[in-house]
Amino acid sequence: MKNLIIGSVSAEAGKTSLIVGLAKALNKNFGYLKPFGDRLIYRKKRLWDYDAALVTNIFGLEHSSEEMTIGFEHAKLRYMYDESGTKDKLSEMVKNLGDNNPYLFIEGGKDFTYGTSVKLDTLSLVKYLKGKLILVVAGDEGTIIDDLTFVKKYIDTADIDYSVVINKVTNIEDYKENHLNEINEMGINVLGVLPYEQDLIHVPVSYIAERIQARVIAGEGGLNKRIKQTFVGSMSGDSASRHPIFQKENKLVITAGDRSDYLVAALDSNTSGIILTNNIIPPQSLISIASEKNIPMMLVPFDTFTTAKQVDDMTPLLTKDDNERIDLVSKIIKENINIKALA
Repeated sequence: MKNLIIGSVSAEAGKTSLIVGLAKALNKNFGYLKPFGDRLIYRKKRLWDYDAALVTNIFGLEHSSEEMTIGFEHAKLRYMYDESGTKDKLSEMVKNLGDNNPYLFIEGGKDFTYGTSVKLDTLSLVKYLKGKLILVVAGDEGTIIDDLTFVKKYIDTADIDYSVVINKVTNIEDYKENHLNEINEMGINVLGVLPYEQDLIHVPVSYIAERIQARVIAGEGGLNKRIKQTFVGSMSGDSASRHPIFQKENKLVITAGDRSDYLVAALDSNTSGIILTNNIIPPQSLISIASEKNIPMMLVPFDTFTTAKQVDDMTPLLTKDDNERIDLVSKIIKENINIKALA
């Protein structure tokens, strides 16, 4: 069994997406664990990590996502385990989740230092589990070279077998031509350079509805529609209908339920979904139109500004039923990662 520890210097670099893509590209049985959960989900008095649940559901893993995480809170973990206890617990999890599988993916915390105080940071995982470290770096050119210089300075001294994946590169050919040689000359093994794909940030309406815990009152059949832009209702319906952004397809509209003129304009254009704020239900006639056109109407108790900020702050994570984006991730990994280096 090969232990592959997937970490990143900064948050939201794309660790879980890389694991999903690698698992599909390798096309072999695998185990997964995420020792320190950083995307807490609480449902029906149960706690689990979003990423663990995602990987479990996409691939139908036999173990539950709750078994894949030791804990979520620094204070609780410090109370429950000392360093020896943490190491023993990790060994137990590896045996339970990885036995009889060619690969075991171990996902690190949200960034390189997360979990250091409880011995669950990425380097501690490598130290305890003796696996190959794959570090994901992402950002602009300056951020990437800063991260890789940090990696070279601090990881090389630890005598660790590691490679890096450079993610979310806007112009991949230009990057390879003008920057990759500098990185190779640093002695860093680059497993692959992945392009930035706009389609990966276009989440379905269902993702938004679930994350803000909205109540869908119409158009449930359209919850799989993509969202490419967001329009917040603060003008008249007539003015909105003339706005160039409002005319674009696949938009999410956020407005109060008593803005009937605005809702009429939204229902008459290429709208993927409508969030109704302040718990105001619109007239039944508009609800009926939304149902006929399969345009989801979602009701939330928050005001329009708060709701818009919640949506804007969301990270466009993969979802278990989002086959289109999962297939795209798999395609990107197969075309741009040296899979043979992991086989």
